[in-house]
Amino acid sequence: MRHLHTDLRRVIATAAACLTVAVAAQVSVPEPAPQPPPEPSSGRTEKPLLAFERMAVAAANPIAADVGYAILKVGGHAVDAAIAAQLVLGLVEPQSSGLGGGAFALVYRAKDEHLTSYDGRETAPAAARPDRFLGADGRPMPFREAVLSGKSIGVPGLVPMLEAMHRAHGRLPWASLFVPAIELAENGFAVGPRLHSVLEGERWLKADPAARALFYDSAGEPWPVGHLLKNPAYAATLRAIAKEGAKALTSGPIAEAIVAAARQGANEAERGDLTRADLAAYRPVERPPVCGNYRGYRVCGMGPPSSGGIAVAQMLAYLEPLPMSSHAPVSAEAAHALAEAGRLAFADRNRYLADPAFFPVPMGLLDRAYLAERAKLIDPAKSMQRAEPGMPPGLAAEQTNALADDARQKLTGTTHLSIVDRDGNSVAMTSSIEDLFGARRMAAGFLLNNQLTDFAFSSTESPTSGVPVANRVEPGKRPRSSMAPTMVFDRDGRLQIVTGSPGGSAIIGYVVKNLVAMIDWGLDAQAATELPHFGSRNGPTELERGTAATALRPALEARGHRVVELEFTSGVQTLRRTPAGWQGGADPRREGVVRGE
Repeated sequence: MRHLHTDLRRVIATAAACLTVAVAAQVSVPEPAPQPPPEPSSGRTEKPLLAFERMAVAAANPIAADVGYAILKVGGHAVDAAIAAQLVLGLVEPQSSGLGGGAFALVYRAKDEHLTSYDGRETAPAAARPDRFLGADGRPMPFREAVLSGKSIGVPGLVPMLEAMHRAHGRLPWASLFVPAIELAENGFAVGPRLHSVLEGERWLKADPAARALFYDSAGEPWPVGHLLKNPAYAATLRAIAKEGAKALTSGPIAEAIVAAARQGANEAERGDLTRADLAAYRPVERPPVCGNYRGYRVCGMGPPSSGGIAVAQMLAYLEPLPMSSHAPVSAEAAHALAEAGRLAFADRNRYLADPAFFPVPMGLLDRAYLAERAKLIDPAKSMQRAEPGMPPGLAAEQTNALADDARQKLTGTTHLSIVDRDGNSVAMTSSIEDLFGARRMAAGFLLNNQLTDFAFSSTESPTSGVPVANRVEPGKRPRSSMAPTMVFDRDGRLQIVTGSPGGSAIIGYVVKNLVAMIDWGLDAQAATELPHFGSRNGPTELERGTAATALRPALEARGHRVVELEFTSGVQTLRRTPAGWQGGADPRREGVVRGE
């Protein structure tokens, strides 16, 4: 154990040096888009394709990637590396994920080729009711008002999920995985360009006294790039979890701090209703993955309550009959195909995807005949502009018409990591606190999520229709997500790709385009992540602002597309098998890197 701790301490100094290099490499911050995502761009940094023989970690922050790699070097399982890296991400990238949020993860065990998934999605408190996000006038409250309310805070699921993963797959002692994050929290880490940038543009975080004291100076200015930031409260929380496990969050001072932060507020609209009983009742869920086929590959992802796995599989099924390999990667033909496939998938997603414990999600959504029939709706020469949901097998017409859509689309604060260890075990994990800095409420050194705003604000289509929305608020329910950690296997069952991204509902399109770029267009992992983004979430066709994709606008409009340009700050992290081992790609839109050997 002492040797292990020495190795991990050594890598902290190395990680800090790597972050200094990353700071120097950052370019200037571009002007914001007309509709900026909650995590704005902090510049674009071009990154090289990296190759590895045995093992690799792709994570959203250099320090976290280095810590995950250090765990692999001392013999840790991919799950061990994921846990250690995630604990660091909660410290150095607090705007995106942390102990106060949740996650979804795929875990692949190489020795018996077993793939499973873990659901650490937050749950609604027992006191939650369908009118949770309705104002006194019976109308949905403004989104920002809901986010900043304690009512947006769900029961955190990340730590219980990590504990369940470690219990089943971990190789190193649980407590040892906390050492790097604890020492970084106590001794400090250098504030990077991205954290400084999002703090500088943040309007609401200062209202929380603990967050203001941690992230800003006495004048209310965000700490500058390079400032040594310490978080002793986070270190104390990690020490408690290292010793007691997830139960440290359900009793004692940490639980009291979570409940107090959620329930504070000047009036009833601001106060939440989370209780210690809610914290104690939380259980992560191990679920079978959702898989589909694409050009001889098996593509697997998260099932409900995430819409990611089903929507990715559907989009690929709609693209498979099309000659994608004959289209240039950045072309009107490629953008048209991805946009139309996205429309079809999001029409079904908005109607049918919700927590399966509360709504019988029709798995006929992946029926091959159903998908083949839906694919015929794609006209190569003309956009359908808006798709209607289909009627999957096993669902009667009266059932599909008895549901209303929840079509809200958000670009949210999230993170992703992809890991392969020396034995071929792998983890793809996407974690989140939902909005940038979550609910802007801090407890015991970490920020709390606002994931309950992923529910439909109105439980029915309209106050008078009474037609229910599947993704409505209910006690103990998990809100629908778009997180899409993904693994791809070849015909022989051999793992080929590990990928995923942050980005709210745009995650689905990011992942699909990334897979098409590698499978159809033959791009390497880095080139695939760098491609401009384009697609549709069953609304306008979206083109990534400031990229070559915007030149496609006239040709798309000629096909009937209504086009908008957006800033997409994806954070794709990809590992791809090669004859010599693995190659890694890190999204240039964020500060993520790939480490390995």
